Amino acid sequence: MKIKYLPHTADIRMLIEGETLQELFLAGLKGMNHILKEGICKDVNAFDSTANIRTISNDQTNLLVDFLSDALTHSYINKSLYCQMKVLHFSSFEISAELYGQSINEFDEEIKAVTYHEARIRKNSKNLWETIIIFDI
Repeated sequence: MKIKYLPHTADIRMLIEGETLQELFLAGLKGMNHILKEGICKDVNAFDSTANIRTISNDQTNLLVDFLSDALTHSYINKSLYCQMKVLHFSSFEISAELYGQSINEFDEEIKAVTYHEARIRKNSKNLWETIIIFDI
């Protein structure tokens, strides 16, 4: 799993990679949480917050963006950041997962939206799944 933050004039642009699509979704989740609260998922071993998410979309790329948007909504509602997930069901059009996280008092950064701009899940030259995600801050 790889998370790399790329330059962008106004927003935060992130390249993520994973050996599997599920690993790609986890990389997106961890990368988004690092923006919200730097280093939050690095050393977390105990979780005091959970959320169940079921996201349905029309393709894999939109599913990832919609999943991250749903996780972001749960983060703001529950004041928690979710560092791990247990995938209960996964297909090209649907993901059901239980998220495990840490309660927090405040966020370092506010993400207004997870955007579809530049997002396109594909296999790269290393045969890993990858995409770019842009966060509107």
